[in-house]
Parts: sequence; C-alpha cells; structure tokens
Amino acid sequence: MTASFPHLSEVLKILDGALKSNASMSTNYAGLLADKLEQDGQREQAMRIRERLARAPNAIAHTQDASRLSNSLPVDSESRLYTVDVSKPAKGAVLLKLSSGTMNRISEFLESVIHYDKLQALDAAMPLRLMLYGPPGTGKTQTIKWIAGELSLPLITVRCDTLIGSLLGQTSKNLRRVFEYASETPCVLFLDEFDALANARGNERDIGELQRVVISLLQNIDALEKNIVLVAASNHEQLLDRAIWRRFPFQVPLFLPDLALRTDLWKLMLGDVEIKGLDLNELAKKSEGLSGALIEQVAIDARRHAILGGTQGIDPTEIYRRLGIALALNLGKNLNDVKDEIQWLRKWDAKIFSIRELSRLYKISTRQITHLIEDKHG
Repeated sequence: MTASFPHLSEVLKILDGALKSNASMSTNYAGLLADKLEQDGQREQAMRIRERLARAPNAIAHTQDASRLSNSLPVDSESRLYTVDVSKPAKGAVLLKLSSGTMNRISEFLESVIHYDKLQALDAAMPLRLMLYGPPGTGKTQTIKWIAGELSLPLITVRCDTLIGSLLGQTSKNLRRVFEYASETPCVLFLDEFDALANARGNERDIGELQRVVISLLQNIDALEKNIVLVAASNHEQLLDRAIWRRFPFQVPLFLPDLALRTDLWKLMLGDVEIKGLDLNELAKKSEGLSGALIEQVAIDARRHAILGGTQGIDPTEIYRRLGIALALNLGKNLNDVKDEIQWLRKWDAKIFSIRELSRLYKISTRQITHLIEDKHG
C-alpha cells in the first residue's frame, strides 16, 4: 500500500534499469530515492543506498549530479551538437511572482508530482504533463525553473535549434533519443518554444516531414511513463496541433500581469533601494500592458543607472523615463534619438515630464527642450 511504500515509482525505475541492463538508469533513480528518503527523515536508509552507489564505477556513481550528466546527453548525429541543455535550479533560488489563481494551478500540478504514488494507488493520478502558454515575458520559463527547483530535479531543456535536423527523418530520431534519455534520468523535461515542434497539421504550407515530426512527438509523449514530468511552453498556442492538447491534462495560461501583480512585481524588482517620492501603485497603473519580464528589465536598468551614477537612491522620474521608453518600444514606436524620446515622454505624461524635469534628466537647457518639443518635423 502507498502509506507503507511511498516511493514505489523510484523502486520500479531502479528495477526497470536492472532488467534492461541499464546501470545508469538504476543508479540515477537510486540516487533520487536516497534524496527522497533523506527528505523524509530516513537518513540511515538514504546513507545505506549511497554507500552501495559509492561502490559503483565513478562513471555512473554520480550520474544524478547535473554537472556530470553531459557525458550521456543526446546529440544530433548530423551536427554532433547536444539537443538538450541541463541545469539544476536550487530550491528557493528562483523568484516566482504570479497571480494567486495561476499560482494555485501551478501548486496543484506540483502536489500531483510529489504525491503521484499516493494518487496512483487510489486510481486518481493523471499523467504529469503541464502546458504553459501565453504572451512572451509572462513567466513561463521562470515557472518551469521554479518547479524543477522545488522538486530538486535537473531541468532538461530541449534545444529546438539543434533538435530540428535538415536530413529527412533526423528530427524524429532526435526526439526519440531525447525522450529515451528523459526516461532513464530523474528530471523535468522541458519542451520550450513548443509550437516549433507541435505546429498544427493540415497547414497548406506544411510538408510531409513536418507532419511526421508531429506524429513522432505524439508517439513519444504517449510512450513516456505517466510519472515522468514533462512540461511545455508556447507563446503561440493557437498554432499547436489539437491532438497535442489532449496529451497535457494540466494546462495553465499565463497572462500579462494585472494591477495587483504589477505592484508586487515592482516591489520585488526594485528591492530595498531608496526611492523618495515614488508611488508604486501609480507606477503599476502607468505600466499597464507590460510583461513581468519588461518590468524586471526597467527596474534593473534604473538600479544600474543609479549605481553607475554614484547616487544613493533611484531617481523616480528616471524610472518613469525608462518605463515610458519601454512602453513606446512595446507599442512598436521608433525612438531614434533624444528628440523622439522627449516628444514621446511629453506626450505620454506632461505632468511627470515637465520642461524643467526633462531639462534635468537630459542635461540640456529648458530652451532646447522647448525647441525639441515644438519641432515636429525637424
């Protein structure tokens, strides 16, 4: 019963590796089992497993360590480049700020992973497949890094640039190698830019090879054991093949941050830096339409500007200046020179960007500022 055997998944994986004469697979999951036992407070049992692993050859004794996984990473036979990247996010090291509703859905997925054996014993487990989708910069990659950190598992990120081969059938072979690798290694398998692989079939511009890639992808997902964590992220979910969606029981959209989340993001990104006279709620209102990634970039730029300028705190108008420029670029406006910037900022908010403030920020006279504002065609 699950209550007396909470780590059945790892034991079965160790057995699978032994039956397949796959020592790497067995030691990978034995190491994961030892980690989980130690987390449960069963240090003696964990130590006994690690003592057995220490007797194994050095080449496989530490295969769970992400820094040593590169020896066996799948490669593209044409280019000889790795088709995945490996990282090991530390628990608590990834800052994640999402709306409460989104965070609840992510936490539900995490709990389903942690308690998979218990759910499986009660016939209530779903395949551990998570799809994140939404506009760029909304936190998809950050969320997946956070999940890997919370699970203390290596993050295996598929590299679409090398996975998609030029030779007929090469992409399907690369996919198979990646999924086989994920089956043998405790990890979170991450399919980034998923629409590049799972583009909808039936497109008039599609060729037979692309359709075969989607079929191969579906087959590999179906063959993957249900307790292996697979996550995918897409900025263009409307392009995904309809059959792909059925393979992901956990589907979480990530939207541009609302007012409350933008306020929290500004607080988080600006940190403890002194900013006299800055109203974060007003700043959040003015940053409507920006992604969390852009808010982070504006905050970092403002902090860097203060540090390099030798000032003790951040100039609040400088934050608004950088925010205004970010919004303009986000809207597709071309700000080619100082005049374009000044005219845009003045149009965006004449109260914040008075002639005197613009003069101070750009270190030019008020007369020149007035001339630049009035010069619409020069």
